[in-house]
Amino acid sequence: MTYFFETYGCEMNKAESAAAEQLLLARGWTKALNEQVADLVIINTCSVRATAESRIVGRLGYYTGLKALRAGTPGAKDKTLDDAARLIAEKGPVPLTLVVMGCMAQRLLHTLKEQFPVVDYVVGTYAKNSLGTIVTAVERGQKPFELDEDPAYSFASLSVEQGAFSSFVPIMNGCNNFCTYCIVPYVRGREVSRPLSQIKTELDQLSQRGVKEITLLGQNVNSYNSDGLTFPALLEAISNHLEKTNSSIKWIRFESSHPKDLSDELIHVIANNPYVCKGIHLPVQHGSSQILKRMNRRYSREDYLCLVQRMKENISDLSLITDIMVGFPGETEEDVEQVLSLMDEVQYQSAFMYYFNPREGTPAAKYEDQIDIEIKKARLQKIIDKQLSITTAVLSKRVGKTVTVLADAVSRDNSAELLGKTEQNERVAFAAEKSLIGGFCTVHLDSLSGNTFRGTIV
Repeated sequence: MTYFFETYGCEMNKAESAAAEQLLLARGWTKALNEQVADLVIINTCSVRATAESRIVGRLGYYTGLKALRAGTPGAKDKTLDDAARLIAEKGPVPLTLVVMGCMAQRLLHTLKEQFPVVDYVVGTYAKNSLGTIVTAVERGQKPFELDEDPAYSFASLSVEQGAFSSFVPIMNGCNNFCTYCIVPYVRGREVSRPLSQIKTELDQLSQRGVKEITLLGQNVNSYNSDGLTFPALLEAISNHLEKTNSSIKWIRFESSHPKDLSDELIHVIANNPYVCKGIHLPVQHGSSQILKRMNRRYSREDYLCLVQRMKENISDLSLITDIMVGFPGETEEDVEQVLSLMDEVQYQSAFMYYFNPREGTPAAKYEDQIDIEIKKARLQKIIDKQLSITTAVLSKRVGKTVTVLADAVSRDNSAELLGKTEQNERVAFAAEKSLIGGFCTVHLDSLSGNTFRGTIV
């Protein structure tokens, strides 16, 4: 039988989709050419922004038409559904099972199927273990049934994509911070840390597959705490395990980090542990202390800048990536100027930038001083323009350096070149044999084209 995934949102969703895919592959399923011809489609959803949910709602409308066609419903339109039309012309009506999982599924756990009857199963945050039962039901041709939720979040045993040299490794789930704009604590639940023994087992499995780089995932990895083991201690324990087992894994990344929980101990580990990459995702969200307080971020502009200064003083070749939101309720033009000045001071390599989008159920959605959408868009464009110039300046300073690059693909623009990434997550194109894919190469950064370096292997 065949499957197809649509995954939206964060890296945690990508990891959970990859874990579900491993379950299907282990049971002999194969990936379909596309969703039109799959026996099972799983949509892994995101609720962080309303635009993500709107897109998913649109897709559910699309699947309503697709399922009608696949079921042989009289009058079902096959326009733009050529593959599905060919399938039923060849085999007759073929059932399609649609599963919706992830944060939107959790947020609308008890109403999604009522709103969208096309959905067969709604798999919330605490029901992911039901996927195996769902797969069995599809294999047996059984009708959809109601799912039971587990009392606690469970981590998948393996979340690597086949043939990948990089892999996500979830180490915790949930968030206790309750930023006033964020839906995550409501759909992911409270923080749960994954035991070290489980993490080590997954690392060993990944090493057997030749994985070279891992990204430790959590909504706030800095607050990891399993049986007293803190996040800095976890990084050291993982590194020691990789060294002891002669693992193929040589690089460790992590995200996301909350600035209030990034300790001096963690700075020391990043600075001195050769396994830990020096490209750090450190979301600031805003540059105004007043707005940060209304966001319930629990640090001020000054706190954040002091943290960045300590990191820069102690971590050589540090590169920072951030998240920035504008248009938060009550934001003034002066507040926006503080964002721009903070960007100038920190000099981020890159940033994920967006405007405030009220999420139903969060405190900020009820604030009275909402900002007009056109003003939000104009302010967002200001910070995008600012970051584009900063990114060019930051990357240009790297030209002339010799760096280690993990080669992970053949360039789409030139088949004689490979593409890879540095510790700082910079993209590099360089001429090399395809046999080097999946390995570490020493490369001189010759020039910068857009946001991609061109280099020479040395």
